Amino acid sequence: MWNAAIHDALTKIKSNIVKHPGKLPHITEGQRYEWGGNDDWIEGFHTGMMWLAYEYGQDAFYKDAAESYLANFRDRLERHVALDHHDIGFLYSLSAVAQWRVTGSEEAREVALQAADKLSKRWRPRIGIIQAWGKEEDPENGGRIIIDCLLNLPLLFWAYEQTQDRKYHDIAMRHALISQKFLVRGDGSSYHTFYFNTENGNAIRGGTHQGYEDGSTWTRGQAWGIYGFALAYRYTKHETFLDTSKRLARYFIERIPEDGVVYWDFDVPVEEGTPRDSSASAIAACGMLELLEWLGDNDPDRDLLEDGLNRTMTGLVEKYASTDLAEAEGLLKHGSYHVRGNRAPDDYMIWGDYYYLEALVRIDKGIKGYWYE
Repeated sequence: MWNAAIHDALTKIKSNIVKHPGKLPHITEGQRYEWGGNDDWIEGFHTGMMWLAYEYGQDAFYKDAAESYLANFRDRLERHVALDHHDIGFLYSLSAVAQWRVTGSEEAREVALQAADKLSKRWRPRIGIIQAWGKEEDPENGGRIIIDCLLNLPLLFWAYEQTQDRKYHDIAMRHALISQKFLVRGDGSSYHTFYFNTENGNAIRGGTHQGYEDGSTWTRGQAWGIYGFALAYRYTKHETFLDTSKRLARYFIERIPEDGVVYWDFDVPVEEGTPRDSSASAIAACGMLELLEWLGDNDPDRDLLEDGLNRTMTGLVEKYASTDLAEAEGLLKHGSYHVRGNRAPDDYMIWGDYYYLEALVRIDKGIKGYWYE
């Protein structure tokens, strides 16, 4: 089952490269991607898939394609194009860091270190957070964190390993700790976002941007938490990060629908036509795989995690993958971007495609993503 799914994915990735040379995918409507420039938070997922494809089959076509984008990412960084956000980690872990990990390119390493510097400038010491969105002192976003940022922290942990400059490690560690304290609720659910007073750092309130309502649990946010805290544990060996990831995973797994793929929010009323989010399930699967690597054979959560992973990946491959659509640009059907904002509530999501492929090649050949060595 995994081999057939991977073969289909690699075929579609190659087709996209050939049909849209030098361009990058953007989310739109109509079961397709809109291909254009490098000015969003999602472009790294496209190059990340190329590197996974190359590692899986050693086809130099994917390596050459991925390497051709490095100048584009370097140019974006140097010109500060649309980088007033924390998703620099998503962009550069799956482009420059990935290239360095696979090829040893010093040029890619330097671009990645410049990206880590750019991300570290979003640290707000007065509050103790990496500001998610907007410029410093932004009246709406100046004191806001969002759970997605946990997947940006590996860029900083990597930069610390490369340079031994403690600032990268300390920023990432402190942000992970404050995320753990304020984004994770007592029952293992999560807030999407949390606000702090920009003057004194006092906590104000939890809320959401893309979830059903402020007190609900947005499934993609929960998935970011599962994988993000597991990765924070990998870098720091801080035991509470592993425990937090497990708690988030239990909450997620206990709410997986019968067909294996979650709705867009765990608290949304489920009716005919309620959108799913296959991308949330793909991210969560990667988080479960990461967790399972750290749990002993006798860990009480191991069986639950293995069952949750199997149900999720079986559901994605058998019911949500676009294997029945030869001309499809995306790998996973029925992803959702921003349901409340009526932005692509049921379509292909490039990050869903990436995490789906990452999970598949990790299961099949032990090939991991580019969040760590």
